[in-house]
Amino acid sequence: MTTDQASRRVSTVMHVRCPDRLPEETYRQVLELLAELSPVVQALPPSAALVELKGALRYHGTDGRHLGEILRVRALSRLGVDVRVGIGPSITVAATASAQVPQPGGVLAVEPGEAGAWLAPLPVDALQGIGPRQAETLHDYGIHSVGLLAAVPPATVQRLLGGRAGRTAADRARGTDPRPVVPRDLPSTATVRWRFARHTLDGADARAALLDLVVRLGQLLRGRDQAARALTLTLTFAGDGRWEKTRRLAEPSGHDDDLRLIAYQLMDAAGLQRGRLIAVALKGEDLIGADQVATQITFDDAREARLVAEEVADRVRDKFGPRAIGPATVFRRAS
Repeated sequence: MTTDQASRRVSTVMHVRCPDRLPEETYRQVLELLAELSPVVQALPPSAALVELKGALRYHGTDGRHLGEILRVRALSRLGVDVRVGIGPSITVAATASAQVPQPGGVLAVEPGEAGAWLAPLPVDALQGIGPRQAETLHDYGIHSVGLLAAVPPATVQRLLGGRAGRTAADRARGTDPRPVVPRDLPSTATVRWRFARHTLDGADARAALLDLVVRLGQLLRGRDQAARALTLTLTFAGDGRWEKTRRLAEPSGHDDDLRLIAYQLMDAAGLQRGRLIAVALKGEDLIGADQVATQITFDDAREARLVAEEVADRVRDKFGPRAIGPATVFRRAS
């Protein structure tokens, strides 16, 4: 077997862990980076994902470790986010490996023929799928490492942990895990946020922030070829106060005009008399594909002109960055 042929037979499952409390929109962007590597991506919200690499290894002509490093570089350079990547012959091995990568990020690849030896010295509670109560039971019987668990007859593990759970634990300790990576759509929401540098009671500042969120949300939706059926506005006040309300659009849309109308209605409903505002979040919900939105015949020349301008602005942002162009109100308030 040639070196190239051997490289094609290495680990085929990638498990990715993003930082905790990663904003939803950034998590989506990480998933989109994964989709550039392989078409088989399984989102594991709120901050993890699985990728089937078998076809990707052939397509890219490289090994799993190299694809993991490519992902890290892209996540850092494009999103400013580091990730922990585990690669192995099964979901269990890959997920266990990613948990062993020290923060903030790195890549750990376990070859198929080395999975059992690599798992053996790990603490039994480090094995993906072993919960605290199961680990405690195993510890009570002197089973402290994955290698010891693998050495115990499966029937004995079943008696300790229960039939199905015991069989699964015994198999996974040996590196056996037949579960496939199942493509899973992204969550059907999109969220953008604004946090004020200082507490504000200024309604004009709040509305400028909201307008910026409308533009960012619209660009996000159009970039993903999606449209929102509803918007949720969340206002966070000093002292942990919180106000949230959802309103549906007349028709699904990802256009700034339509999103702004509903966002302003929500802001008007809030009143802003409750205290000092510290953050605003705008979420598009009940998303559908843009190709599912019926095209409406309109005789509104002004709206058509705004849609053309919106398309041009999107192209400018794609080329020069998201802050290259935007509403004057937002730029004045930011300066």
